[in-house]
Amino acid sequence: MSRLLIILLTMSLTFLSPILRAEEQPMLISIKRLSMESALRIARASIKECRKQGVQVAVTVIDRGGNTQVVLRDVLAPDVTLKISFQKAYTAMAFNTATSKLKSRFSHPFSVPKVQGLLIADGGVPITVGGTLLGGVGVSGAPSGIIDEKCAKAGFDAVSGDLELAE
Repeated sequence: MSRLLIILLTMSLTFLSPILRAEEQPMLISIKRLSMESALRIARASIKECRKQGVQVAVTVIDRGGNTQVVLRDVLAPDVTLKISFQKAYTAMAFNTATSKLKSRFSHPFSVPKVQGLLIADGGVPITVGGTLLGGVGVSGAPSGIIDEKCAKAGFDAVSGDLELAE
C-alpha cells in the first residue's frame, strides 16, 4: 500500500510542478522595444547604402510584433517595393534570421510556407541585440536581393553598437 502511495504522490508532484512554477512567474514582464529614432536611423542608413550602390529602394522597419515603425521609399523606387520590403522585414522577424538563409530551407515545392505575408527572398534582416528580437528590416528595389540584403544589414549595423550599449 505504501508503494502505491509513493507512486501516486510522485505522479501528482510531477503534474503539479509546472503549475507551481507558473505561480512563481512575475505578473508582468518588460519587453524591450526599438525607439522610433532608432528605427529611422536603420531606414536612413539602408537607403544611404543602396544609393552608394546606385539604386533607389524602399525600406521598412518593423517591431517585434510585426507592426510597421518606419517606411522610407526613395524617389524612383517603384510602389511595389513598399509591400515587398514589409514582407521581407516581417519574414526576417518571424523566423529571426536573414531571409537569404531561408531559401534553402523552403526549396521544395511543398515546403513553401503558406502563411500570407511571408516572402522568402534576400533583403530581410532581423533586428536582434543580446539575444532579444526587436524587429526586422526589409529592403526592396535593387536589381538583386543580395544588394537589398547588403543595404538592410548596413541599416542594422548603423545602430547595433548603440543598441548593445543601451542593453
